[in-house]
Amino acid sequence: MPPFSSLLLYFLGLYFANTLLLYALAWVTYPPKPARSSGKTTVKFNGDVNSITDAFPEISTTYRKRLDISLRCGFCARLLASWAAFFTCAAYGVLAAFVLRVTGFGGLSQWTVARSFKYSMGLFAGVWFDVVEGQEYLDNTRPAVIIGNHQTELDVLMLGAIFPKYTSVTAKSSLRFVPLLGQFMMLSKTVFINRSDRKNALAAFDSAAKTMRNQKQNVYIFPEGTRSYSNSPELLPFKKGAFHLAVQAQVPIIPVVVANYADILNLKTKVFRAGHIPVKVLKPVSTEGLETKDVEELCRRIRQDMLETLVELTEEHRGRGKGKAQYAAREVKAMDDGSKGVKKEL
Repeated sequence: MPPFSSLLLYFLGLYFANTLLLYALAWVTYPPKPARSSGKTTVKFNGDVNSITDAFPEISTTYRKRLDISLRCGFCARLLASWAAFFTCAAYGVLAAFVLRVTGFGGLSQWTVARSFKYSMGLFAGVWFDVVEGQEYLDNTRPAVIIGNHQTELDVLMLGAIFPKYTSVTAKSSLRFVPLLGQFMMLSKTVFINRSDRKNALAAFDSAAKTMRNQKQNVYIFPEGTRSYSNSPELLPFKKGAFHLAVQAQVPIIPVVVANYADILNLKTKVFRAGHIPVKVLKPVSTEGLETKDVEELCRRIRQDMLETLVELTEEHRGRGKGKAQYAAREVKAMDDGSKGVKKEL
């Protein structure tokens, strides 16, 4: 039986060979841009083959098949490259977190690994998250509760791009058992939350509040609680844990809004493309003097601001101008009673 090291090398070689082959197939099969009789040739891709083929009804079936094959090959290639980068950075993170914690710089663990993932993914998958406004709020505000919209697994890369120093994430408790990733998260001061156990969740937030005050450590939370996988600029209802934590610790909340990137990664249509995704950091919201009774209104107001920004940023990202303010207006109007968009649990 071959030694384990030989099997590992064989697996890695096969893995990367398949990745390169899929990239090559995606490049070779991608068809040239079709000409349109009307003269309008600018069509913004939205993550679905139909966004192109519907705009050019005169194109052939062969063209559509080539485009579909190319996009699927690109999806698989970038998916394999992403997983390789993810677990490589997680392995590096275990070592980095241990060394930094021993030397008294444990608060930098997630920041240094986040940056390594940012550049690894940029190199291998061609995906970049760019902070287009508000970077100074992340650089100059600490401690704070940082919140952002949650779309897909690619948000891990978003954290890699915008993560400030001395910041930790919150994560569901089951992630501590994921090989490499779990060990890294435990060593790097991740706040694990068991949402099925309210008492446990409250204790975790209480501990996080003390750490924030004593060590000036930021905490990053996705208030939606789960990924939306939405093709349009939408927000799921917010859970209030992040806002309770900010009020309890009396630290500001920094909202981070990422444009909807279904045109870059769409798991439903199996599309994963290279591209730049804009991120906007909103002005920090003070919680000084606020109490528990103020949390619901605070949550509602911040979600409203984030939704309006999300719609506008997405429309600009997709080249459609200033954004559809009426879309956000309808959502905001429906929230006027203070009930929609806010979940009672942590």
